Amino acid sequence: IVAPVIHRRLEDISAIMQRTLDMPPTFDPEVMCALARAKLRQEFLTAEMGVSGCNFAIAETGTICIVTNEGNGRFTSTMPRLYVALMGIEKLVPTVEDAFLQYQALCRSTSGQQTSGYLSMTSGPRKVGDRDGPEEFHVVLLDNGRSRMLADGYGEALMCIRCGACLNTCPVYREVGGHAYGSTYSGPIGSVISPLLAMEVTGADKLPHASSLCGACRDACPVKIDLPRLLLSLRRDQVRAGDAPLFDTMAMKSFVHTMRSRSRYESAGKLASIGSNTMATFSSGNMKFLPPPLSAWTASRDFPPFARRSFRELWRERRSRRAYIAGGRR
Repeated sequence: IVAPVIHRRLEDISAIMQRTLDMPPTFDPEVMCALARAKLRQEFLTAEMGVSGCNFAIAETGTICIVTNEGNGRFTSTMPRLYVALMGIEKLVPTVEDAFLQYQALCRSTSGQQTSGYLSMTSGPRKVGDRDGPEEFHVVLLDNGRSRMLADGYGEALMCIRCGACLNTCPVYREVGGHAYGSTYSGPIGSVISPLLAMEVTGADKLPHASSLCGACRDACPVKIDLPRLLLSLRRDQVRAGDAPLFDTMAMKSFVHTMRSRSRYESAGKLASIGSNTMATFSSGNMKFLPPPLSAWTASRDFPPFARRSFRELWRERRSRRAYIAGGRR
């Protein structure tokens, strides 16, 4: 959201620009940036139509607000003859004061700035005497499942201002990156929104499980969306609808059955310890291979074996040793 190309190396970007923009070979960021500006500026100046999203829309004035640090939003909304703004219905705010309150929260939570490089506000087509602006201005309001989210108790997720704070603090997002979510909406908020919106996102039903439920996203969110609660609600809905994966259902039932009995818990722990330590390799001490579906883990990383002795066993030994010492002193 904040730095869309941060996952690419300088060398990768240079190769792309050499291939698509006929750029001479260089790794100088200033040269690359200057070329990109020149090429894009020409496209903006000759474009017949500009299409953008929207950060906020003010109901009392009919104003569309676009927040950027690069200036691309201002080019898109002012240079072409025809301008179209696409926005979800949750982007509407009642007044100018409401918009600026959210604008301040967006800038500070996104990049730590007091204000962004550009705040472009468009309240209609070009009027007589205006030096720039579109001749035609169209706003497209998108529902796309948002009303259903509100009706089903997930309306809290629509409070998102797209600052990216929950992404940066999420341990899952930091490991897998945004593209792994397969959707425009990534990170914890994407794991909530993507399965609920009317979008054809492959694997969206698995996104509610892409979270450790640590709560860091909730703490970082400037509007305090309770993302862990929403993720748990989505998991609950999947189970009630019978849509939970068969392996997950069987695993949870086995877990509950085991945890309800102390003897079963201790027996399962002992079996896991013996089995995992038997499968561990001598070189690394970890397991290199596990049977499906756990093989998805060992395909890319090792799995550490369970401890040879459980905490309960160590605690019993410690208590008996202390009791023996105390008895000997008597």
